[in-house]
Amino acid sequence: MIGFETAGNAICVVHDDAPILTTDAWISPHAYYGSWTHDYEIPGAVLESIRRSRYHWFSHGHPDHLNVESLPALSAGRLLLSDHRGGRILRDLRAAGFDVEVLPDRRWVQLSKRVAVCSMANQNQDSILLIRIGRHLVVNVNDSPDFGASFHVRRIARQFERVYLLALQSWGAVDMINVHDPAGNRLPGAAEDRRPLGRQAQRRAAAYGADRIIPFSGFHRYQRADSAWANGLLPTLADYQAGAEATGPQMLPAFVRVDCDRSVVEPLCPPRRPAAIVPAESFGDVPTDPLTAQDRQALDAYFLPHGHLRRRFGFLVFRVGGTEHGIRLDPARPRTGIVFEAPRRSLMHAVMHRVFDDVLIGNYMKVTLHGVRSLYPDFTPYVAKFGDNGNAKRIDELWRYFGHYILRDPAAWIMRNLWSGTEQVMRGVPPGLHRGHRQKAQRCPYT
Repeated sequence: MIGFETAGNAICVVHDDAPILTTDAWISPHAYYGSWTHDYEIPGAVLESIRRSRYHWFSHGHPDHLNVESLPALSAGRLLLSDHRGGRILRDLRAAGFDVEVLPDRRWVQLSKRVAVCSMANQNQDSILLIRIGRHLVVNVNDSPDFGASFHVRRIARQFERVYLLALQSWGAVDMINVHDPAGNRLPGAAEDRRPLGRQAQRRAAAYGADRIIPFSGFHRYQRADSAWANGLLPTLADYQAGAEATGPQMLPAFVRVDCDRSVVEPLCPPRRPAAIVPAESFGDVPTDPLTAQDRQALDAYFLPHGHLRRRFGFLVFRVGGTEHGIRLDPARPRTGIVFEAPRRSLMHAVMHRVFDDVLIGNYMKVTLHGVRSLYPDFTPYVAKFGDNGNAKRIDELWRYFGHYILRDPAAWIMRNLWSGTEQVMRGVPPGLHRGHRQKAQRCPYT
């Protein structure tokens, strides 16, 4: 067989007679400190193909894509990474003893006689993978923002008989949505909007030049008792087809096997996994555990070097197990800041291992915003993307970081700036609020 299968959360398995490539093979039971689990079973035959595959590509470092507990099952193959500034994932994987190769940016690499790949990394520490399978092209966008890549992909797509888009379409529950105003009200966003996902997908497919769409990268369930509230904001399989127009790119089922020789699509129809709610304590998070003196020092050491935070926020406050720790960033902004409430173990693990996104996306940490309307674009990317993975925290480091990506692909940078604000709109942030906006807020008790 020459073709591919989709399964799990964001898994694509490519075959050229034998299994050649997998993408983002999260196959272990848990992610985000136990908050996420798989919503659908991964068929046994697909699991076997994953284990036998020659190559395993990872788009970015989130644990529903690059899952540390899944890596031992993939050790027979070579791990492939996109060329991310900072090289943190490469260093970590090589230090752990894995065979790792970095794909050159925007260049085709032949993996077998009829399968080749082309990686496109971006400043979000995410990446897109183009997979050439004979006369067919798979555009694996996973969770990645566009950053102008569609400008290039659309031209490449014209050369192929069929073009499949594999990309996240969601209402927001794949991101951090446990966000509140000072009065304790959860802030509305894309998850409550529930725009027709089929129509969204077709518009995105048109931007990339794709004529077929496979729902992708959003098939998890919340299982922790302190995050299960978010399950009601996850789409059903039927929701992915909603609003699709008959004249637009064709919507396919979420889990399929595609024979590229015959252009035949076969639904896999995996069963849903049994639902269960698991206490946070099962994953080591005891709600009453307080911060220690060492924890307070570690929080300071982690956040204070971030120069951009000092320009946008006056304070950060951490409430943990009945204790509280405040970090003063800019005394001139006493009403502008963020309060985080989380269990000690996962919070401090995320800080010590520089994976702060993991506690945010787990959606059991409560976030309260004072004087701002969103964590984007001034907090999350700077801490979790540019800082944790890109190793750019000081202002001069950030200038070099952004300059690197601008020089790598000036055309994409221009296109991205023409579409300024798109990412914030997709995340449910009203246009115009992503720079300089400050809501009326009470003074934080810490200040």
